[in-house]
Amino acid sequence: MRSDRELYADWSQGNKAAGAELFDRHFPAVYRFFRNKVGDDFEDLVQQTFTALLESKDRFRQDSSFRTFVFAIANNILRAYFRERRRDRLEFTDITAHDLHPGPSTIVARAREQQLLVEALRRIPLEHQVILELFYWESLTARAVGEIIGESEYTVRNRLRRGKELLRRHITELETNPKVLESTLGGLDRWVKSIHEGIE
Repeated sequence: MRSDRELYADWSQGNKAAGAELFDRHFPAVYRFFRNKVGDDFEDLVQQTFTALLESKDRFRQDSSFRTFVFAIANNILRAYFRERRRDRLEFTDITAHDLHPGPSTIVARAREQQLLVEALRRIPLEHQVILELFYWESLTARAVGEIIGESEYTVRNRLRRGKELLRRHITELETNPKVLESTLGGLDRWVKSIHEGIE
C-alpha cells in the first residue's frame, strides 16, 4: 500500500486518483472531528479541510505525521468557523459547541451512556472537547495532539485531565438515572472510546 506521503505528493502534482485514495483513507476521521461540533455544517467543513490540504502542500513537514497534519488543518478550519459566528473575541477555553448549536447532537448513539457522553462533550470548552476526542476517538498520543493544537505534551496531558473532570461534572448534571450515571462514570474511558464506532 502506498504511503500518505507518496499519495499526497502525487495529488499535489495533479493526480486525482491519488487524491481520491487519500480522501477515502482520511475521510472517516475528519468526518468524526466535525460531526459533534458544528451541527449541519459538518459536510462543508470536511470539504474545506481537504481543499485546504491540497493548497497547503508547501507547509507539510516530511518529518511529521501526515495524519497529524490533516487534523491540524481541520482544527484551523474549526476555529475559523466559530470566529465567523462569534463577532466578539473567540476563546476556545470558554466557548462550547453547545453555545453555538444548542440543539441536541445529531449523532445517534446505540446506548444511553454513549448519548449522554456525546451531549456532555458538547458542553465542555472546545479546547478540551477537541483534545479528548483526538485522544480517545483517534487514539493519538498526547504528543501528537500537541502538534495538532500547537501546545506542549505537558499542556495536553493537563487539559486531558481537566477535560475529564469537566466531562464528569456535566454527565452528573445531565443524567438523573442512578444506574446509567454509575455505568457511565464507572466506565468513562471505555464509553468515550466506543462512541466513534457509531458515528455515521
